[in-house]
Amino acid sequence: MPSGITIARRHYDRAFLMKHFRFVLFLVLPLVFGCGSGRSLTDGLDAITAESVSAQMTYLASDSLKGRNTPSPELDTAAAFIARTFARNGLQPVGGNYAQRFNLSIVKLGEPNTLALFRGGKELRFELKTDFTPFEMTANRAVRGPLVFAGYGISAPEYGYDDYAGLDVNGKVVLVFRHEPREEDSTSVFLGRAATDYSNVARKVRIAHDHGAVALLVMTDPLNHSSLTPRGFPWPSLLRTIPRDALPLTLGADEDSKIPVVHVGEGVIDAVFGGVEELKRIQMAIDLEMKPGSFSLTEMEVRVQTSTSIVSTPTSNVVGYCEGSDPLLKKQLVIVGAHYDHVGYKKQHAEGEDYIYNGADDNASGTVALLGVAAGLGALPERPRRSILLIAFAGEEKGLFGSEYYARQPLFPLDSTVAMLNMDMVGRNGRDSLSLIGAESSPDLGRIAREENARVGFVLRDEVLSSGGSDHMSFQKRNVPALFFHSGLHADYHKVSDSPDKIDMIKLANVARLVFLTTVRLANESQRYRYIPKPITLF
Repeated sequence: MPSGITIARRHYDRAFLMKHFRFVLFLVLPLVFGCGSGRSLTDGLDAITAESVSAQMTYLASDSLKGRNTPSPELDTAAAFIARTFARNGLQPVGGNYAQRFNLSIVKLGEPNTLALFRGGKELRFELKTDFTPFEMTANRAVRGPLVFAGYGISAPEYGYDDYAGLDVNGKVVLVFRHEPREEDSTSVFLGRAATDYSNVARKVRIAHDHGAVALLVMTDPLNHSSLTPRGFPWPSLLRTIPRDALPLTLGADEDSKIPVVHVGEGVIDAVFGGVEELKRIQMAIDLEMKPGSFSLTEMEVRVQTSTSIVSTPTSNVVGYCEGSDPLLKKQLVIVGAHYDHVGYKKQHAEGEDYIYNGADDNASGTVALLGVAAGLGALPERPRRSILLIAFAGEEKGLFGSEYYARQPLFPLDSTVAMLNMDMVGRNGRDSLSLIGAESSPDLGRIAREENARVGFVLRDEVLSSGGSDHMSFQKRNVPALFFHSGLHADYHKVSDSPDKIDMIKLANVARLVFLTTVRLANESQRYRYIPKPITLF
């Protein structure tokens, strides 16, 4: 008898094929009108109405789509709806398809998982769960190499801080702290108490990998955290209280480049440093001087093996293309994006309980605004000079997977992408207020959005320190100028109460109008826009 996972996978595969067959149907539908088939810019604005966004919101945030989890048949249904809307407004497929397909990996912890330290011809073995626990991004691989301590595992030139400066970790196992220097110090150059992207284990893994490390051991920094228990990922096979299907999801494109990544506890700290007090001394010295304290542990070698099994599951970004009219400028691209996924529904719930995370503001609102931009483009008198690509991203809630995949495998060269505009949570918190995030890094885009806002009338706030947490981030870190339109968090964030009735449809239509105007302005200009790298923080 097939397992529950196997049965679910078969049902999902059938649903996926059925839904994505719809994308193929678009290729044989005659597209009578292309983008730029209308009469005037005013017609473009008039095509974006509160009534149209209300109807689209009601559908995308309906119970029938069950919270648009990534991956799910319901997300594929939403994707087909978005693609139909793109096609109806004259946007073209790319490479014959409205879907940019990519794979995600559902990761299950396998066997064996081992960790051992070698010193002076002696081997010291550690216990899974008690002494170490693999993280969700770990590899299915066994490695052995010399041990190197690399401080916080950060390489951040914008802060003038690099734990890897002068340190050779190629072919070696790297041991690092979690978090950042001076985590509790409001005067820290790492933006005080704000958690920057460098605090993420995933970022530390990428940095270690880029420096040639074969594995990463992560330990909790003891000065600011009393519990040194190696938690890693809460694997269902290790914790009885975790549902069997609560498995991590990773980007399938990462599989070949993964390295073993484990969270180690006090037993490993004692073996390597002689005790927690010595480790505190090392951490204090780094924090006080704000200078790396990295060093090689030449007398020690580590062998680490993490085992995983992967179920590969497909999903898609949805794309719609408006080719530019200028023979030269059409090779340049303006991207407008919003993620269309949310977090699904509660699998265990009481009868009559509201159990679906409809995600009206997060981010049916941004998706509907994106569809509004599509409607505006379809009503233009002529195509803009530069090309425009609208993208509805999948997997944002799981880790910016859709935008990260696009940035790695762009449909058009990133060096020809002149700007990226992102919309996420744009339907709440006051009809007249809207935040522009990232304008400090992309001042030209901020200026243009403010100028175009004269036709819309928002009170625009420039948010300086909250420039992360959504899909524009995948483009910013590749130096693409980006601007993020956001109306702020609220008490319904990631709750079942984030429902369509709480969305201000007039505000949402006005956001779509502002982004439409900004997009057309960018697509009709010829200059390139500045990107000034700034620290990226998280919400």
